[in-house]
Amino acid sequence: MKLKLKIVLSMGMVFMLFSIAIGVALTGMQSNKNRFEHFIEQDLALAGAGASLYAQGLQMGQALRNVVMDPSNPKAYENLETAAGEFKAISQRATTLAAASPADLKMLEEVVALREQQIPIQANIISLARTDQTAAIAAISQDETPAWRKIKARLLEFTQAKQAGVEQTKTEMAAFSQRMLMITLVLVLVALVAASTIVFWLVRHIMKQLGGEPAYAVEIARAISGGDFSRSVALEKGDTSSLLYAINAMRGNLIATIGDIRHATETIATASTQIAAGNLDLSSRTEEQASSLEQTASSMEELTSTVKQNADNARQANQLVVSTADVAVKGGQVVNQVVDTMGSIKESSRKIADIIGVIDGIAFQTNILALNAAVEAARAGEQGRGFAVVAAEVRNLAQRSAGAAKEIKGLIEDSVGKVDAGGKLVDEAGKTMDEIVTSVKRVTDIMSEIAAASQEQSAGIEQVNQAITQMDDVTQQNAALVEEAAAAAESLQDQAAKLAEAVSVFKLEGGVYRPQVERPSPGNRAAAMPKSAPRAAPARAIGSPKMLAVAGGGNEEWESF
Repeated sequence: MKLKLKIVLSMGMVFMLFSIAIGVALTGMQSNKNRFEHFIEQDLALAGAGASLYAQGLQMGQALRNVVMDPSNPKAYENLETAAGEFKAISQRATTLAAASPADLKMLEEVVALREQQIPIQANIISLARTDQTAAIAAISQDETPAWRKIKARLLEFTQAKQAGVEQTKTEMAAFSQRMLMITLVLVLVALVAASTIVFWLVRHIMKQLGGEPAYAVEIARAISGGDFSRSVALEKGDTSSLLYAINAMRGNLIATIGDIRHATETIATASTQIAAGNLDLSSRTEEQASSLEQTASSMEELTSTVKQNADNARQANQLVVSTADVAVKGGQVVNQVVDTMGSIKESSRKIADIIGVIDGIAFQTNILALNAAVEAARAGEQGRGFAVVAAEVRNLAQRSAGAAKEIKGLIEDSVGKVDAGGKLVDEAGKTMDEIVTSVKRVTDIMSEIAAASQEQSAGIEQVNQAITQMDDVTQQNAALVEEAAAAAESLQDQAAKLAEAVSVFKLEGGVYRPQVERPSPGNRAAAMPKSAPRAAPARAIGSPKMLAVAGGGNEEWESF
């Protein structure tokens, strides 16, 4: 598998894990939101409607008694009509809300029916109050109070049922929120652990392919490109395929090759001195030397082509590394999007907390209304004692509703805090992605420097090729002037062949080129043999190409990379 594909797959796995965590969190938040909206619009609204109907019923009873006590007081009639109108409007709204719940609808319809029975009773009492106050008071005790008690019983039953539903919904919502929070945190932790493991594995894999620190590899490559072969390369134990191993093998081959070339150059200098002293019979041997130089020039042209190809490969590798860096940057952007999503989740939780605050305010207002009713009952004296008890019960219910709203608000605020913690974890994941991008950029810089070094090597080989071509031209031009250099020509020819063979070590494809040097005839060799035979170069160059080929075989991943 190529290195680029490994990086893409690793980033894809990280993105998939974080996407799953976010999807679960969003699904849970949406479900909780729908449940809470139903709670606000249905259960809590019906509970409030029951309490309001109860309060308006008490208000009607008090207003009716005020009318009986003072039939000439228009304010008492106005209060009675207002309370009756509010009772009717609230009962209509509550009936509409309870359309989806048969049990709630049945109780409300019973309340409405009982209220319809109470209306003519109250009208009769008002009529009696204008003519016979005693009869009106008796009608209140005998007719109106029993009718109200029936309504009150149904309203209390309805309110208690809705209060129990509110408590149950609160418990279910709290448990669901806690469960979704734990699931989200577990998924985020799993994603973070997986991302850290993948990053650790990826960095370790790249370091294994390099064989050491990138800065150390660059330092060794610069030393070799500068001609300093005295520094040894430190390799890990058992390393036979890394970049540093290949550089070390190349260094060894270059040291041996340069030594051979230096020794051959010294031998050629000695042979040239012998040629100057005994330039007698080298016409035919000069032609052989020209042929050898032509073969050398051909080998250098092939070597030049190979080095240029290596330089092109290095540039392509640099482009692949740049594209890999772009992929890592896109991974960082995805993590930033995850951070933004967690922020939106946090904002939704805060809005829910604000809604709970509104509910708390409604409960507080209900409590104030019940307190006012209790004050009015106290003013009424003995006749308002039952009204005071009912007002206290309404106030108790309002306080319990406020307490429930505060508990829900506390749970929501706790969820907001934990979402903040999840956001911090995602921020840490973003920082980890930034470190990955930095590491990939460092690899990009290293590949750029390797490409530059390959380009410099290509230019150097081109210059050597031009020099050998010039040597071939000079040899062809001087063919008529070397007739007296027979003895030194044979030594010069042997050393030139060894020089060509040593230089052919750099050829990596198509085999190793070995020039076929034509030997002079025995008679000519005897006539041309100089007094002091030149020193032969060490027979090492033949084995060197194999060693370099092993080092250059390397790993298929790095060739693709």
